[in-house]
Amino acid sequence: MIRTTVLEAQLDPAKRTASVEIRRIQMPSDCVAGEHIHNCPVVGSIVEGSVTFQVKGEPEVVLRPGDVFFEPEGVSISRFDAGSDGATFLGYFLLGIGEKPELSYLD
Repeated sequence: MIRTTVLEAQLDPAKRTASVEIRRIQMPSDCVAGEHIHNCPVVGSIVEGSVTFQVKGEPEVVLRPGDVFFEPEGVSISRFDAGSDGATFLGYFLLGIGEKPELSYLD
């Protein structure tokens, strides 16, 4: 058995994670998500297709099936854009007590 760490993300130790909501999200080809923020940390993995991903101030990367990503709470996500083949990904929303996942656009 081989175990490989593919992502390590730092979370705010002051915020208690009470639950995780996992969503399977499908994006059509060339879908541009727009600059946005989340009210909670989001960890995800690409299942099909590809996504151009960029956290504001960091280089953009193209994610393909098996690649993982982290969107910190309250931090601007400049790009999360599906490629010409569309994209399907799993998003794991780390929620506080009574919290529901929210996405706010910055356009």
